[in-house]
Amino acid sequence: MKFRWVYILTTPLLLMGCNASKFVPEGSYLLDKVRVETADKSLDASTLQTYVRQQGNSRWFSLFRIPLGTYSLAGRDSTKWLNRMLKHVGEAPVVFDTLQARRSMDDLTTAMRNMGYMHARTELLTRIRGRKKVEVIYRLYPGEPYRIASLRYDIQDSAIARLMEARSGRDCFKPTLTSGSRFTVDALNAERRNLTSFLQNHGYYKFHKDFIRFSADSARDSRDINLTLHLMPFRSDASPEPHPRYVVDSISYASGDDDGRLHLREQVLRNATMFDEKSLYSSEALQETYNKFSRLQAVKYTNIRFNERPDTTVLDCSIQISTNKPNTLSFQPEGTNTAGDLGAAASLTWENRNFFHGSELLTVRLRSAFEAITGLEGYQNQNYVEYGIDGRLQFPRFLAPFLSPTFKRRSLATSELSLGYNSQNRPEFHRRVFSAGWRYRWAEPRHHINYRVDLLDLNYVYMPWISSTFKHDYLDSPNNRNAILRYNYEDLFIMKVGAGLTYNDGQNALRANIETAGNLLDGLSAAFRFKQNASGQHTLFNIAYAQYAKFDADYTRLLNFDSRNTLAMHVGLGIAWPYGNSTVLPFEKRYFSGGANSVRGWSVRSLGPGSFRGSNGRIDFINQTGDMKLDLNLEYRTYLFWKLNGAAFVDAGNIWTLRSYAEQPGGQFKLGSFYKQIAVAYGVGLRLNFDYFVLRFDMGMKAINPAYRTQNEHYALLHPAFGRDFTFHFAVGMPF
Repeated sequence: MKFRWVYILTTPLLLMGCNASKFVPEGSYLLDKVRVETADKSLDASTLQTYVRQQGNSRWFSLFRIPLGTYSLAGRDSTKWLNRMLKHVGEAPVVFDTLQARRSMDDLTTAMRNMGYMHARTELLTRIRGRKKVEVIYRLYPGEPYRIASLRYDIQDSAIARLMEARSGRDCFKPTLTSGSRFTVDALNAERRNLTSFLQNHGYYKFHKDFIRFSADSARDSRDINLTLHLMPFRSDASPEPHPRYVVDSISYASGDDDGRLHLREQVLRNATMFDEKSLYSSEALQETYNKFSRLQAVKYTNIRFNERPDTTVLDCSIQISTNKPNTLSFQPEGTNTAGDLGAAASLTWENRNFFHGSELLTVRLRSAFEAITGLEGYQNQNYVEYGIDGRLQFPRFLAPFLSPTFKRRSLATSELSLGYNSQNRPEFHRRVFSAGWRYRWAEPRHHINYRVDLLDLNYVYMPWISSTFKHDYLDSPNNRNAILRYNYEDLFIMKVGAGLTYNDGQNALRANIETAGNLLDGLSAAFRFKQNASGQHTLFNIAYAQYAKFDADYTRLLNFDSRNTLAMHVGLGIAWPYGNSTVLPFEKRYFSGGANSVRGWSVRSLGPGSFRGSNGRIDFINQTGDMKLDLNLEYRTYLFWKLNGAAFVDAGNIWTLRSYAEQPGGQFKLGSFYKQIAVAYGVGLRLNFDYFVLRFDMGMKAINPAYRTQNEHYALLHPAFGRDFTFHFAVGMPF
């Protein structure tokens, strides 16, 4: 067993060391490496790697050619099942093809010229490595780029010329080409798309980019280009005609369902239609209409057609709508395991997608759970029982005063009302939670931004019964003065407001949230002199209310090295401050560390705060929480085969308290020493990617443990102990 790590580490090397060249024909070479390089720093050679037609064999984590090694393990006898399987799972060697190399040179040269390097050229270098391997280098010589010295417009349609010359108003034409900018094919095509989109949004239903041409003129030995944009007439024969400008005269709605009925109210259909009768045709309004209808829960698909009246510039619009089945019922069983206590849970969910015939989504969910608790002495009931009901009614629009009808109509928004009740019966206590909320969500797809506003969020926590044993041993014990513990077993009222923003463009993802609670009630308390309890807290209906402010943010950046390898970088920050009527944050608002989405060398809620080790060295779910959180993550992701992906990661972070609590020694954040309490973990993971969901298996090891008794435990990276430092995580979805 002591040599197991040697076996694990040498296996990939043995696979790579197999005779990969045995399947390479005599006189040919295995394409070992491909590089694109340039001495000109103004050109990023990595952006042109995709123009190389032949790439080498794929590498796991950009290092190990395991698929090629697997293929090389196969024998030549294709009648044997093992050989066929190894070839199917593995990857055949990539044999260097000189024809593909010459085509790659041409493609690279063309790409550089399209970028404005009109005198660019590419050189091919090959280096033979060993007997049957070759390294290929494409060396780029771009030269000096060409630039636009002047830009002139030749608009052969007087109405369009006048429209483009308008320099005032919201919809004036904004050119993308400017004097001094780089002369590139991409820039010219972007201007063609820009002008085409502008005209199609101003009534020119039949206009397309082929009506736009460019001519360029440059002096000898000069890299300055005089550019002219030509907009051709609708017809370029002996009698040229101006481009027709169309008006939408009528809008009609039809059902695409078998029963022929429109199941949505007329006003809902009108609000989702982003153009009006007697208005100019607009392709942007057409796309916005598709977007609005697609966000309606009741709508299955939408088909919009424009019919041109003969010999006119008038369009009749027909919108055909097919609706989903209004009602769905789903049942979801669950298995639970809390600290070794096994249980089961189930939820029954009913949805109606068209509750008021306005595509309102009504969701009602019933949930129940049971868990057999073992090892708990001194209590009558040994089991945990939970049941609850929650409902949500979502409207596909803003329901709010003081907003203009135009803004309400153009926004991709939802308004949501939620109500919930949850009952938990444990051997130690009974807890009841009532909740209600009103919130808004809206999106700006063009800017990849989504917003959320919690206008009002109410939570009432009621503790109808606490076991006398639990009170004696934990809450009222003279040896236990745990303020955090006691606070979480008192009746509490939380009234909060909050807002959130998410941004995601595929490479960068940002999430930020802010919320405050108790400020309105605190103002009313001062005005109406609310009563105080024995702890000096102001109360509403004899219930203390929470008061705090909380802010957290996450940022993720993806660096794609190629189609198979990606580096994900993530940072998460959070801080919450109880004040006024509270000295401790409500438990559900406190931060925790460890788990599948945090520092993966620790199990969930087992890290921190600071250097706190838990109660007597054991996990303490109440006290291992904090007011501040830091997460730093690096994860290298690679495609393996089939639907299986691999990952290697390094995580760092912890939580801290902002106040000093006697029951959490070493947990307070201190600017001069917090960095010494940052935990570090490393590990590997496997992901099963089924497109619509991802099953994730992560295996983490502690590297630096801030809650240590010995130096070996502190620097676990140098003194690993599998039983002490290893943690396994199973989760659905990516960690960040």
